[in-house]
Amino acid sequence: MKHIALQSMSRALDELRMGSQSISVFCTVWRTQKPALASLPTRYLEVMENLLVRLETGSMFTEESCSFSQEDLHQAFASWLRQATTLSE
Repeated sequence: MKHIALQSMSRALDELRMGSQSISVFCTVWRTQKPALASLPTRYLEVMENLLVRLETGSMFTEESCSFSQEDLHQAFASWLRQATTLSE
């Protein structure tokens, strides 16, 4: 189940990066996977939520006026996914 959740999250990240998915939908997809990720260390879910909040907050501003670079956040989500996947194997 965790593997399926991580795949869904990875797809959502790809769609966000391509601009075919809104930040709101992306965050919803990621948050709905939390039950499947319950076996991950608590810190992983805390970091994930922190990243989601930063992405949502940053979406309220233009790229230049925001202290959170969307590209940096996309990379942080990708890194989170790699680590969570490695831990799940």
